[in-house]
Amino acid sequence: MSSKPGEYIDILIENQIVSQEQVDEADQYSRSNNVTVADALVTLHYAQPDDVTRAMAEFHGLDFINLDDVRIPDEVIELVPETIARENAIIPYASDGDALRVLMSNPLDVDTIEKLRFILNRQIQIALAPRENILESINRYYGQIDGESADSMLQEFTDTAIDFTETDDGMGDMDDEDDGTGPIVRLVHLMISEAVQLRASDIHIEPFEDRIRIRYRIDGRLVERDSPPRRLLGAILSRIKILSNIDIAERRRPQDGRIKITAGGKTLDLRVSVIPTNHGQSIVMRLLDPDNIKIGIRQLGLGERDFGTFTELIKRPNGIILVTGPTGSGKTTTLYAALNAMNRPDRKIITAEDPVEYYLPGINQVEIRHNIGLDFARVIRSMLRQAPNIILVGEMRDKETASMGIQASLTGHLVFSTLHTNDAPSAVTRMTDMGVPGYLVASSVVAIMAQRLVRVICTRCKEPFEPPQEILDEAGFTPEMIAESKFSRGSGCNFCNRSGYRGRLAVYEIMRVTSGIRELIFANADTATIRELAIKEGMTTLFHDGCDKVKDGITTFDEVWRVAKQTEQDH
Repeated sequence: MSSKPGEYIDILIENQIVSQEQVDEADQYSRSNNVTVADALVTLHYAQPDDVTRAMAEFHGLDFINLDDVRIPDEVIELVPETIARENAIIPYASDGDALRVLMSNPLDVDTIEKLRFILNRQIQIALAPRENILESINRYYGQIDGESADSMLQEFTDTAIDFTETDDGMGDMDDEDDGTGPIVRLVHLMISEAVQLRASDIHIEPFEDRIRIRYRIDGRLVERDSPPRRLLGAILSRIKILSNIDIAERRRPQDGRIKITAGGKTLDLRVSVIPTNHGQSIVMRLLDPDNIKIGIRQLGLGERDFGTFTELIKRPNGIILVTGPTGSGKTTTLYAALNAMNRPDRKIITAEDPVEYYLPGINQVEIRHNIGLDFARVIRSMLRQAPNIILVGEMRDKETASMGIQASLTGHLVFSTLHTNDAPSAVTRMTDMGVPGYLVASSVVAIMAQRLVRVICTRCKEPFEPPQEILDEAGFTPEMIAESKFSRGSGCNFCNRSGYRGRLAVYEIMRVTSGIRELIFANADTATIRELAIKEGMTTLFHDGCDKVKDGITTFDEVWRVAKQTEQDH
């Protein structure tokens, strides 16, 4: 994008889309993360991609094209090969005699314009559209032209009679490329590529008596895709096992592996889990996108007060900070954002993880290996000899691990860890249930943060919405709160797959262990009593934090009620 951001950013400031303070923060973020100021403004949620691209188009005197409003003819799409469109993130949208009109996101990318002119042997005229929209359109239009999509390949398999019957060793008939190996290789790759394009977090391949069910988890919800014929199960399993270095002959025991793959222009790690079921082996592939952990604390979605509390907590020299929530609630992202903020040359950080999902430069990461006795407690014991300042323990799952973490915190280390509990106060009870004495919990834990993920309203089809009065009453909204709220909902569009939501954000509750709460822990008080005092002392509950995000038009009441239960203390 523009090497002189001030030129188009002046237009954004003039139109009151961003403030000078936000631009200054985006400029600092861009230098730290080696991205453009435009990308930083979008990443920090200060501007929408459309806003930034419109400002660029206005400054450079170019047209801005909204790809949701146009239908590009097939004959125009066919003028540019898919490989060229994908490689350069461009898409043709009109043809006028010898001139081809092309959409791109960077008006100053002269090299790409010259390359297209040379390869296509035509005059190139450019207009602008956000990069994300261009990539979506490439997937949409070229999928139709080439027919090379997962769905179309499945139809091809359904229509043909290639035999992939599962054999006793779990393999299909894969001796010859002509017998179907090539198509299966393409099908598995396309399945992964499609999941990446749809922003899925994992792929589920589940065998049943008469079919294979394939589902993608998108924004936390499972979405079913077209099912391949049951006879392909053996071949699909074998291909995935080969990619992830798993024993293809083993069918009786659970297995784990990893795949490194390039799809959708990204290099991804896939964590593969295989378990035997009564109808064959079921596979889940979890897509680990390194971009997910590059966010800062500001982008986590913390409210202003909680943001101040959290940034203050991570500056402490010692103590335990616990992050709680179920699997898939974003705990790893929160912890890595904190580690990234503290990762400086004068600090030594060591992590113990099971397994190491993302690799962080400048941080010593240790993978737990139970098969050789390398468990959490043993790793923590060895860690302390390495003189670290900060320790991350993947999970406190037993008394020994919790005791070692407490010992580390009491000897001058800042310790981060996770627990599986429903809310922040119940983490205290969970630790005492493990057998950790209450006085040790009270003297070592400085804060507990619970979190859940809610879906965010799609920015493309977002519209004002007035919730029914009974819902507002149930949520405890006063007339004053209603008057200053910006209730919204998504009407559904191509951008969000008609769901009205796109992306997710966390809701939080942070409970600081104050002197009052410490006394309750010493007295072995129950969770409800601890929770009541925490709220009196100013803790924003998961439910109230969710309601604040509803009030700001970020999410909906349905999403908040889905992840955070309302208790008597929330009224």
